[in-house]
Amino acid sequence: MSTKDLKRVLGKTDLMGIAVGQIIGAGVMSLTGVAIAMTGRSSNFAFLVSTLFVLAAAIPLVFVNSCIRMRGGAYTQTSIFLGKKWSGFYIVQYIVGSISISMFAISLAQYILTFIPNASEKVVSMAVLTLFFGINYFGISGAAKIQKMMVFILISALIIFAGFGIFKIQPGYFNQPEFMTNGVIGILQTAALLVFATGGAEVIVDVGAEAKNPKRDIPQVVIISTLAVAVLYGVMCTVAAGVLPVEQVANKTLSAVAEHILPRPLFIYFVVCGAIFATATTLNAKIGTCTKPVLQACSDGWFPRQLATLHPKYKTPTYLLGVFYVVGALPILFGFSIGTIASTVVLLAYGFKIILAYKVLDLPKLFPNEWEKSPYRVSPLMLKVLIAISVSGISFQCYLLAAKAGINQLIGTGIVFLVALLYANFRFSHAEDFIEVSYETE
Repeated sequence: MSTKDLKRVLGKTDLMGIAVGQIIGAGVMSLTGVAIAMTGRSSNFAFLVSTLFVLAAAIPLVFVNSCIRMRGGAYTQTSIFLGKKWSGFYIVQYIVGSISISMFAISLAQYILTFIPNASEKVVSMAVLTLFFGINYFGISGAAKIQKMMVFILISALIIFAGFGIFKIQPGYFNQPEFMTNGVIGILQTAALLVFATGGAEVIVDVGAEAKNPKRDIPQVVIISTLAVAVLYGVMCTVAAGVLPVEQVANKTLSAVAEHILPRPLFIYFVVCGAIFATATTLNAKIGTCTKPVLQACSDGWFPRQLATLHPKYKTPTYLLGVFYVVGALPILFGFSIGTIASTVVLLAYGFKIILAYKVLDLPKLFPNEWEKSPYRVSPLMLKVLIAISVSGISFQCYLLAAKAGINQLIGTGIVFLVALLYANFRFSHAEDFIEVSYETE
């Protein structure tokens, strides 16, 4: 079996729930205070600038997904634009990066432990992990419905925070010295950090095989979800920075401001449904999407093809869900340093984004008929300009990540690169005979 056997059940609202749930994570709760510390009350502008970075990086994604259905997500895109062997390299580093599942489960458990402080973090983390893998076992359709419900509750909590706080912003918001405390450079540096809070919508590319109309819906959902969340973040950040003096909220979580502006019942609702559901929706989105590129890779022979077996009723990759469950559980059970492991793959992932963005210049040549029909089709010159903007934006983010990377992260990145390269070369002679076309033009 392969991704062509998956159920095509995800409509636009389902994709929107996955995208928004992935974007709105625990990061906005903690990074808002960090952003205020870096650039003062202009942190709201930094959120909006970070959105421009995210949208610039998404330009190639919009173009490609408007032309073809990629059943294996970025894995398929790598095979098309870089070659079959490089798809094997990509999938190895992708699996290593999926250890972030553990981070989301532990983070969610830590929020839950504030209400049951005597419970074991390890037990709660495993319970959370088991719950969401169980939800996704019964099919993407049911998981998407639960995701939409959680996203609705999450957004209601954030809107309550913004709605109550907007009327309590103190006069003189744009006055110095609390506005643009580190000038334009400070805003740009903060925006680069906030990309981790405003990005994430591109995760829906990995469920292209299960979307009803991916060529129409995926580009629209990526753009709309990113912009909508950016506006909400901008308002929330204005409240966070404008109600209390900057020194009282810098490097603090949103809970500090929420406690000041919200009645006690709504404050509890914000903490529970904001913090907990922000992490829960990200974890659910990650589990729901992570298996699909690997499913295609198994079908293509990079890993045992038996792992591509789908449940006869739910059409879920049950064996792969089990593999990723173990990937998520081991760091929880044995206390691995997952932060360092996960961060080593970030630089590789951004390196891939740069190359894939550049190679989208070949899209009109590879798929001329589909490109002509694309609602996002532009002139050859404009395509070059937009891809140059995208490559520049991703490269800038990659530079900032590399500049902040410690020696352990750089060594880890080199090790993952070498292992992925060796594996791709070693396995390719076997996989080459099985690799199938995992994109569709209709």
